[in-house]
Amino acid sequence: MKLQRKNRLRASALGALVASGALVLTACGSDDNTQGADGSAKPSAAAAGDIKCDGAKGKLLASGSSAQKNAVDLWVKNYMAACSGVEVNYKSSSSGEGIVAFNQGTVGFAGSDSALKPEQVEESKKICTGGQGINLPMVGGPVALGFNVAGVDKLTLDAATVANIFNDKIKKWDDEAIKKLNPGVTLPPTPIQAFHRSDDSGTTENVTKYLKAAAPDAWPHEAAKKWAAPGGQAASGSAGVATQVKAVDGAIGYFELSFASSQSIKTVDLNTGAAAPVKATGENASKAIGAAKIAGTGNDLALKLDYATKAEGAYPLVLVTYEVVCDKGNKADTLGTVKSFLTYTASDAGQKVLLDNGYAPIPAEINAKVREVVASLA
Repeated sequence: MKLQRKNRLRASALGALVASGALVLTACGSDDNTQGADGSAKPSAAAAGDIKCDGAKGKLLASGSSAQKNAVDLWVKNYMAACSGVEVNYKSSSSGEGIVAFNQGTVGFAGSDSALKPEQVEESKKICTGGQGINLPMVGGPVALGFNVAGVDKLTLDAATVANIFNDKIKKWDDEAIKKLNPGVTLPPTPIQAFHRSDDSGTTENVTKYLKAAAPDAWPHEAAKKWAAPGGQAASGSAGVATQVKAVDGAIGYFELSFASSQSIKTVDLNTGAAAPVKATGENASKAIGAAKIAGTGNDLALKLDYATKAEGAYPLVLVTYEVVCDKGNKADTLGTVKSFLTYTASDAGQKVLLDNGYAPIPAEINAKVREVVASLA
């Protein structure tokens, strides 16, 4: 009981810093101000009035992107509090694993930080009877470059320097390239410990898209879910990378911003060529995502992002997580719950959960189309 009271007091102190709790739902040893006394996340007060349970029933399995885990955890809590007798179980693994599960027909939808590739769409037709898998952008946000360097509280890097760090070409924190970007900052000769994802990851694909677009001369590798650069150390999932960065002096790694916020990991400001370095925030990510264009056709709403933007205040290292569903041919026993749940996540209330917790809501014009497609699922 004493420990519970201590945790509640600590959570209250954090409340001024984070508006609500999806930031800290990961099991990473962080304080959690969304938890009740039993350790479960608390639903938001407005949840029940905003969620329509029409057609929802039974158990819905989903899996995929770990980058959206914190948002999905809160969505699920809100949804299940409103829809009695319905269970939504989202397994946070990786985008690659989520797509495999979707195309094997074992989940009602998958979360992926990159859109389906043509061969994956073709494969989905075996599961989506009379239809195919489509991409519905649901979660946006910055991919933070978290760092842990003793004595360093503020750090600015540009794309080329980030590329050379992860390419194992810059090996110490007092390297001249880093010093040049950080005048007045005392940088130690600590060896750099760069952490990347061990699993096939949409977050990795977005990071490598950014490096390929913004620093093509320094990043010779193709953008892909699988990490290709030499050196560094691997960890599983966004939570695994964040845990390593938190624990190791000299570490740097990439993960969705809420993993940094929940563990008080410092994040890199990016020198994009704009007038001032840009911080990793939901608002700054929104400025970059707001310029996205729909690249998909029909009901597929895959987006094209500008990773090399130099717009003032736009944080270019962003990801959009798609919920991958069948446009037609969904299983009858889960279709109602899929539509009901995704109707909530795409609603104003569902998207506000993102803004409150360090993510970036999907731009309104695109989100309006998401809602139309969700309503048409069959």
